[in-house]
Amino acid sequence: MVEKVTLIIDGQLVEIESGATLLEASNKIGIKIPTICYHEATTSNALCRICVVEVEGQRLLQPACIVKATAGMQVKTKSERVIRSRRTILEMLSSTMDLSDAPEILSMLEDCGADANRFPDAERRESEVKDDNPMYVRDYSKCLLCWRCVQVCAEDAQFTFAINFSGRGFETQISTFFEKTIPETTCVLCGQCVGVCPTGALKPKREYMLEQGISPQEISVMNTGRKKRKQKAP
Repeated sequence: MVEKVTLIIDGQLVEIESGATLLEASNKIGIKIPTICYHEATTSNALCRICVVEVEGQRLLQPACIVKATAGMQVKTKSERVIRSRRTILEMLSSTMDLSDAPEILSMLEDCGADANRFPDAERRESEVKDDNPMYVRDYSKCLLCWRCVQVCAEDAQFTFAINFSGRGFETQISTFFEKTIPETTCVLCGQCVGVCPTGALKPKREYMLEQGISPQEISVMNTGRKKRKQKAP
């Protein structure tokens, strides 16, 4: 028999299997908690802290993606303290990186009433676009270090271990080991890292080329590595 626990989230009683997270419990009753680093296909690590909630009796806000639901918990997902925390995180993100290809996060900014220009003197995370393979490009100016790509490349899916964190503090970014190009790594060009990226930091090569104004016909020729055939004389 599966053990269940009962708790209260935003005034609603919810019963859920023991071991479930607060995020899962909230989803069960239709309460949507915003997430960024969380993905159903990857291990939760509570890196972004957007999903924090207020738990009665807890001094600190708790990340809903990893905290287990326990019997008798009283949880608030939209208290002023919670909204203020999310708003500040989003304002710091928008002040330091390019969120132009992250529509879900831009919607969060609007929902929380965040001011994208709150920190005008913040140092931007700038990086040149890395275009070194036929599958995708890497633009780490748009990377918020959610770790999704590293996880699917490692134990969560592919077991390839082609990428990981490099640097420390503000200089931290996703990179290959010894900063080698993608073809020089163990990458198998599966595209799973691109699929879980929430910001466009990893983008399919074709999509990137179309954005640069290259026509589909030109891309097709480039992909096949052949030159356009000359038309035969009538």
